[in-house]
Amino acid sequence: MQMPESYQRSAFNNLLGAELLSLANGQSEVLLRMRAELGNRGGKLHGGAIFTLVDIAMGLACSDSHGFDQLSATLECKINYLRAVSAGDVICRAKVIHAGRRTLVLEADVLQGEQLVAKAQGTFAMVKTSEVQA
Repeated sequence: MQMPESYQRSAFNNLLGAELLSLANGQSEVLLRMRAELGNRGGKLHGGAIFTLVDIAMGLACSDSHGFDQLSATLECKINYLRAVSAGDVICRAKVIHAGRRTLVLEADVLQGEQLVAKAQGTFAMVKTSEVQA
């Protein structure tokens, strides 16, 4: 799929290795491959990597909903971790469940195959790129 230019410019997304799979109708799917650098002391996928995957997927769903001429900023996000990941890929599916003029509410599922790894809900603010100071 063709990635939005702003996603291609995200050095952090590239560092993490997050791969955009789909983006349409205020929904996104982002894949993350487990590798040693993303592990915790127990050799499991670090919760911070899972949370970051959720944040990336939710941000993309926001931008798809309101347009890529605006940036999104996480106001709050709550996550429940349900199972550990030792190897393989996880996919985060995020969707906008309410789109206001300035804020959006989203939910996301992180899955490994059919197994639910984490469930999240977040609130994001939309910021016009013209309002962002360098």
